[in-house]
Amino acid sequence: MFNTETGYGWVARLLHWGIALSVIGMFALGLWMRSLDYYSPYYKTGPDLHRSLGMILLVLMLFRLVWRQINPAPRHDITPMEHRLSHLVHLAMYALLFLLMIAGYFISTADGRPILVFGLIEVPALIEAKGLEKTAGAAHYYLAFALMALAGLHALAALFHHYVKRDGVLMSMLTGRPRLS
Repeated sequence: MFNTETGYGWVARLLHWGIALSVIGMFALGLWMRSLDYYSPYYKTGPDLHRSLGMILLVLMLFRLVWRQINPAPRHDITPMEHRLSHLVHLAMYALLFLLMIAGYFISTADGRPILVFGLIEVPALIEAKGLEKTAGAAHYYLAFALMALAGLHALAALFHHYVKRDGVLMSMLTGRPRLS
């Protein structure tokens, strides 16, 4: 369940891969939604699903932040520069994710209406800011592409560690052990 000195526990791995797949899915859903016209049967359900999944993702991200604070990451045999770069990329991905969710929230609530999560829970509009939805929409769009670019860089770094450095960093996130035994 918990991280060890050499690998990630199942909770951290589940959060990492679940959030990664969710973000990729949300990006694809967002791109697809931009192609919908007013008469599409998915014109309303696509955004409703996107908003609901976004709120679930927000909760998972908050839990992940708490989990990361109480459960330190394993120590990997990486250079100080790699450690700094890894830290900066992770901070940037967290920042982009939260900014993306804040922009999405303002797209949805600028007119004062709450977000309905899967028809069950209402997330209230905290600030009515008519006219903000276009600015928030543009920010949401560009932040999503920036996040995807950074996630791609993150994936390339993991592959570099696995295939070039052969240091077990990727395996510790896949299996919880630095190398397959």
